[in-house]
Amino acid sequence: MSLRFLLDTNVLSEPLRPVPNRRLLDRLDRHIGTMGLAAPTWHELRFGCERLPGSRRRELIENYLATVVRVDFPILPYDEAAAAWHARERARWLTRGSTPPFVDGQIAAIASVNDLVLVTANGADFAAFEGLRLEDWSR
Repeated sequence: MSLRFLLDTNVLSEPLRPVPNRRLLDRLDRHIGTMGLAAPTWHELRFGCERLPGSRRRELIENYLATVVRVDFPILPYDEAAAAWHARERARWLTRGSTPPFVDGQIAAIASVNDLVLVTANGADFAAFEGLRLEDWSR
């Protein structure tokens, strides 16, 4: 099965919430094997975990990242094509007097150049990127 979706950090974090969104979890289950994540998303997940003090919560997150995320979801790189797409979009935003969030731009670029739908619960963060397909599985 080929990849169709790129998951944003908030989507991958959802299963760790005290009361996760059932609709989102169902969609994750339904699309097993068709989802990946961007290298910057992996960074955000790891960075969030690294910032936590030693605790049961940190152990739970480390286990989830090692045994679920790293195993079930391929990590797509921020490569030359993504960097070129990102540069064009940043320049376009700047000519309109706005500055795109850098990491969100990297994630959007990876989704776009790999022809993937970006799944996020923060659609507003990505809405101004041209040609990016978005879905919110929490609704």
